[in-house]
Amino acid sequence: MSEPADHVPRQRAYYVDWLRVIAVLLLVPFHSAMIFVPWPYHLKNAETSVALEVFNRFLGIWHMPLLFFIAGAGTWFALGHRTAREYITERVRRLLVPLAFGMLVIVPPQTYLERLQQGRFRGSFVDFYPHFFEGVYPAGNFTWNHLWFLAYLFVFSLLLLPFFLRARGGGGRVARAISRLRSGPSLLLLAVPLMAVQACLRVRWPGEQNLVDDWANFCFYLTMFAYGYAVFAAQGAVDRIAGSRWVFLGIGLLGILVVATVELSGAGPRWGYNAGCITYLAFTGFNTWSWVLAIVGFARVLLDRAGPWHSYAATSSLPFYILHQTVIIVIGYHVVRWEAGVMVKFIAVTASSCAAFVAVYELLVRRCKPLRFLFGMRP
Repeated sequence: MSEPADHVPRQRAYYVDWLRVIAVLLLVPFHSAMIFVPWPYHLKNAETSVALEVFNRFLGIWHMPLLFFIAGAGTWFALGHRTAREYITERVRRLLVPLAFGMLVIVPPQTYLERLQQGRFRGSFVDFYPHFFEGVYPAGNFTWNHLWFLAYLFVFSLLLLPFFLRARGGGGRVARAISRLRSGPSLLLLAVPLMAVQACLRVRWPGEQNLVDDWANFCFYLTMFAYGYAVFAAQGAVDRIAGSRWVFLGIGLLGILVVATVELSGAGPRWGYNAGCITYLAFTGFNTWSWVLAIVGFARVLLDRAGPWHSYAATSSLPFYILHQTVIIVIGYHVVRWEAGVMVKFIAVTASSCAAFVAVYELLVRRCKPLRFLFGMRP
């Protein structure tokens, strides 16, 4: 892969770092709330909460798409000062190493506690560990659980790298097309491929992140990842997004009202390839893109500064991501047994999980060179 002549560093965008940090932090209340909503999860409380379900539905509209968009933006900045070989090496160190370590060490306690609560296993974690490798989850025990994001991101990085390298000089066809969208609201046209993915693929592949049979998520997140790169490569695109942030927010809020009405009223279309369902799924793709534009626009205006905690937060975000769900499930396994209300339990799990992560990160991960490597951190 040849290197273009304009292989030069790009100016750091602090708001991209802050968006990544905030998105990762939001995983704690999201996965804590999963214990208390009626959707399938590794740990369940007997009583559920409509309020937490609404909260998670709102995050679910834009949260993971935003993370992939940010990752694409990060690739734009990374390829400003790395060769293709350096970029691939960095992806292996930052994604594959933590994925392998996480699947062998971080994830097994999640499956162990899930099987304990289900009554499918009795005994200690030491007794369970050999059984972790028996069969593929959910029928078996072996899984990457929340670390699926690392696997998808690694595949996307390699799959799109040749296109990114060709686009690095002149911005690429997509970036040039985005540059020609002179008004901020016209960037909503980029929702069309996302709407097509939702309408055509979501019914057949509703969302099991196993990489090999998950084409709706795969194509949707791949598009978001590519958009992150292309939007930042397009001259002036982020500024136009920031200038129209209130428009995107208004559209997103209207979309939320539509989605909430459909989801919570029970009056949604019958699932399948029919006009009502396809139209609704296409609309969710449009709504996701409007929220991503709104969030990026406000971040560009409000968060483009380092601040005293920038370095610490940016450095700890990947270990936080890797650890957070295991910490939540370990704490939640005990909290769900309390004689207390849902919100008391939810707050206890969320606050305790954050405190536990800080303790583990400060006392172990941050100060230990081998652990820094295994968690994808720089030396």
